[in-house]
Amino acid sequence: MLMYEGAKRSTVVQRLGQATVADSLSGRRVLVVEDEYFIAEDIRQALQALGAIVVGPVASRDEAMLKLDQEERLDLAILDINLLGEMSFPVAQRLTQMNIPFVFATGYERSTIPANLKAVPVWPKPFDSEALAMALNLGAEPPNAEASQR
Repeated sequence: MLMYEGAKRSTVVQRLGQATVADSLSGRRVLVVEDEYFIAEDIRQALQALGAIVVGPVASRDEAMLKLDQEERLDLAILDINLLGEMSFPVAQRLTQMNIPFVFATGYERSTIPANLKAVPVWPKPFDSEALAMALNLGAEPPNAEASQR
């Protein structure tokens, strides 16, 4: 369970132990791509507690691609690997092409991720909001296409 209930931003920052992580998310537009409603809602509330502006959540590959086409600015993204039975790797490729840093949110093994996306940080399920903030901080730089193809 994510730590958001009744949490003010300062409480989340205190629990993180690093104000810089929360500050790095403050005002940043984060696309959430997650097909499980309760998990998506937990992520949304945790990100908002950290000061992020949440785009979505969206539950499918098509919805995610539409958001990528429609949104003027996205700073980061959280991407579940399995969306309603479809793998989200085309969305991941598009995020990479757009230089939008992202993390995979998944219960899948890292071996499931294609070689060209291996450098993308993974935020494992079950979720922990501290780990989310750290993974997003690690994902602050777009994945290097050349490095991830090794």
